[in-house]
Amino acid sequence: MGGSAPRRVHQPPVETTSFVDRRDELAEGRRLLATARLVTLTGPGGVGKTRLAGRIAARVERAFPDGVRFAHLAGLHDPALVPLAAADALGLHDHSEQPPLDTLVERLRDRRLLLVLDNCEHLLSACAELAAALLHGTTGVRVLATSRHRLALTEEHLLDVRPLPVPDPDSDLSAAATYPALALFADRAAAVVPGFELTPENRAAVARLCRRLDGLPLAIELAAVRMRVLGVDQLVARLDDRYRLLTTGSPAVLPRHQTLRAAVDWSHELCTEAEQLVWARASVFAGSFDLEAAEAVCAAPKPTPNTDRRADEHHTEEPHTDEPHAGKHHTTAEGAPKPEGVHPQDVLEAVAGLVDKSVLCREVGPGTARYRLLDTLRHYGLEKLRQRPGEESAARRRQRDWAQEVAAECERRWFGPGQREIVARLRANQDNLRAALEFSLTAPGEARAGLGLAGTLWFYWHACGAPREGRYWLDRALDAHPEPTRERARALWVAGLLAGCPEDLTRGRHRAEDARALARRLGDPAEVAHAEYLLGLMALFGDDVPAALEHYEAAVARNPVDGQLPSLAVLDQVELAASLAFLGDTDRAVQVCEDAHRLCEEHGEEWVRSYVLRVLALAYAERKEWDRAEPHARDALRRKLGVHDVIGIGLTLDLLVVITAARGAHERAAVLLGGADRVWAGIDGNRFGSTTYNSARKESETRVRAAVGPGVFDRAYRRGGGLGLTAIVSYALQEAGKPVVPGPRRADGNPHRDNPHPDAFRADPRLASLTRREREVAELVAEGLGNQQIADRLVIARRTAEGHVERILGKLGFSNRSQIAAWVSARR
Repeated sequence: MGGSAPRRVHQPPVETTSFVDRRDELAEGRRLLATARLVTLTGPGGVGKTRLAGRIAARVERAFPDGVRFAHLAGLHDPALVPLAAADALGLHDHSEQPPLDTLVERLRDRRLLLVLDNCEHLLSACAELAAALLHGTTGVRVLATSRHRLALTEEHLLDVRPLPVPDPDSDLSAAATYPALALFADRAAAVVPGFELTPENRAAVARLCRRLDGLPLAIELAAVRMRVLGVDQLVARLDDRYRLLTTGSPAVLPRHQTLRAAVDWSHELCTEAEQLVWARASVFAGSFDLEAAEAVCAAPKPTPNTDRRADEHHTEEPHTDEPHAGKHHTTAEGAPKPEGVHPQDVLEAVAGLVDKSVLCREVGPGTARYRLLDTLRHYGLEKLRQRPGEESAARRRQRDWAQEVAAECERRWFGPGQREIVARLRANQDNLRAALEFSLTAPGEARAGLGLAGTLWFYWHACGAPREGRYWLDRALDAHPEPTRERARALWVAGLLAGCPEDLTRGRHRAEDARALARRLGDPAEVAHAEYLLGLMALFGDDVPAALEHYEAAVARNPVDGQLPSLAVLDQVELAASLAFLGDTDRAVQVCEDAHRLCEEHGEEWVRSYVLRVLALAYAERKEWDRAEPHARDALRRKLGVHDVIGIGLTLDLLVVITAARGAHERAAVLLGGADRVWAGIDGNRFGSTTYNSARKESETRVRAAVGPGVFDRAYRRGGGLGLTAIVSYALQEAGKPVVPGPRRADGNPHRDNPHPDAFRADPRLASLTRREREVAELVAEGLGNQQIADRLVIARRTAEGHVERILGKLGFSNRSQIAAWVSARR
């Protein structure tokens, strides 16, 4: 496993097609953000608000030292999740008990960053409350929102995103290519008809078509797909007929909404029966999905008409109110009845067809291709799904069952290789996991399944920096399912683990005791063992080390019971070793760690191994064998970053402070102190409130201050505090005397879009010939990205990325990309 953190999902949206010029809106957006702290892009569905927000954010990112982050809200339906989604987007890992909005404001009080809230219209009150809290409680945070409706705050400045301008078809069209609407159509048409371009013969027809579509980008893209089988004149004639047919009789509906509805309806009716059904069923996905998920959810027989619809009626999500309902159930273009179902082997063909028709967007995901419905098309699909009796509840139940299978598979594989890939997979499906939990906790008779899903994800909530959201779902699920079941016993100790690490030891202990009592009552020894692991941990965090030692001595003496999670069985050994080390029995602590380490190595496990290595470093530090302690601590830190274990990173940085200070590298220790405090500020400033865990670190801080003096200490401490999570870990992993130059920081402190700062290359004189952008491109080549991926990451055209790569090869005298990658690695 490498040392970089798993890629998170809070980047600007990936652009899978070219961006048509909106120069005036880009300039106005930049101007507004320079003077206003809340800017909302408003406009109808399909007009391109999200894309424009991404472009504006990219243009202003250098004005925000703490970065630009996106909170994608389209997949959320519970207003309570809005501040949690924002905190996750900002890289904040809250373990506290105070209201999440208060914690968010507190952690951002001294940050200078831009938060983009995308798709606010269905959560207006919660988004307005979040924006108001940030505006009033911080000074350096600005908010860029996209919404079909304004947030209605006095501080809000609006930027109306209008459809693309279209020329008069009967006017002089010699400069037709300068009109964005026509350029957009030509670009999309060329994708399906290679070589298509605007000519004197076709530009009047293209202008007439774009005018009929009111310049709406989504409508233009959907229409351009039909160029596979129709010429431009045919397209105009047929679309004109469809427009008159589909938009008559609704004078109360705004013309642009009629236009978009006509374009979407036409695209729908030109789909095959299987494509229509897959479109409708895929609309229950709250975020992107892969083919395996599509096959699980979309390949199913049509429910019988008397299917129980209570779950559909209970589910409260509605399509956006400014999109009109169909008013009737449309058949296919041929008038054939709807299909009875879709076979699994037919889903791939249907997905491919929907991609070809621009209904589904294809994205690059962790290890596989992923697909996404644009929000407007997703709500259209839901509307069609609800016209089929019993379909929505059946599709949502299949989506929940698929989520359970994914979670169970990831839990089974967790104690083994590939943990980073597991984390990436779960993060990519985060919105879909939320949708599955929401369905289970709101649909009648599904609460037990929701409780089981929330408990199965214990390792994701605990190990990968999502404790607050885990507690939210577990608390809701425990309230919804009070019956004495195994799922409840599991959920109780998981909720206690998330509460007790590190904030509320009392609550954690009570949850563990309740879990143990219920597991004993049910005769479930595995859940008893899990609850007892937590009880021992609460004793250790509560500074009762002798009690913890006694507890873990007994736990390790018992062989692992059937069904016990292997991670927790080995962690019993880890906590036993920690207790021994704190009490001075370092020889035995080292022996226990070595035994546990061998077990982790046999299974290719990384997360538990990082804790084994940290305790091994602790044991050697207690012996004052600093040369043996430091390599183990650094190895632990690298592995913890691999799965984004933020608590583990904080603990290990504190230990490295002690080791570094003891070795006499006082200024370096001061940098690590500042970085560790920055990490802990996003978790829990009290560091458990544990004397056992904090005393050595505090003593080292006092010693470092005295050694370097207040001026040097403060400068070094501020330097470390200016590094975010990835940057401070990178610094800590460097050999002494080889510091890392940090890059532009995101809100969680990571270099923006994972791009390191080009100045990190200054030591190499050959780089004088490369521009700043070329240095960024060289780094991305070294990450293994292709030209299109580089273009997506840097929000530039593919041809521009190709040009950068060619110039880098020429300037450095290389012949291939592998040489660039090797050269960048050597420079690192």
